[in-house]
Amino acid sequence: MRTGIGYDIHPLEAGRPLVLGGVRITYERGLTGHSDGDVLAHAIIDALLGAAALGDIGHHFPPDDARFRNADSMELLRHAVKLIAAARYRIVNVDATLVAEAPKLAPHVAAMRAALAEALGIDAGAVSVKATTSDGLGATGRREGIAALAVALLDST
Repeated sequence: MRTGIGYDIHPLEAGRPLVLGGVRITYERGLTGHSDGDVLAHAIIDALLGAAALGDIGHHFPPDDARFRNADSMELLRHAVKLIAAARYRIVNVDATLVAEAPKLAPHVAAMRAALAEALGIDAGAVSVKATTSDGLGATGRREGIAALAVALLDST
């Protein structure tokens, strides 16, 4: 068994779509980034890669590489899953937490779990997504951005 931890944070910006866990959420601002800015997918990618000791998201999808400009982060996640399988690991489960003051994310959690489970190739019951606030503290508390943390458990095949 191998565990990995992932973390990501991106600033919010007007005029960008908000995508979290592959789900587009109606909100007046979206996350900036080289790709679509999906911090939840990014944190999970880093957790998976870390568990398999395969580096990090920036190593596999460099931010200065034009191929990943505005990339769909769920496609990046699917690619990371292939890397995990090639390294002879299977994903047991993923647990993730989003940190945001707004918008309210609880109504979208089920859709995020389903989208992530599909991309990960595992049952939705093995994917946990939670949302919390930072009680007004820091960049997320000031509504400047959204952060995500993730833990992944892998087993050798």
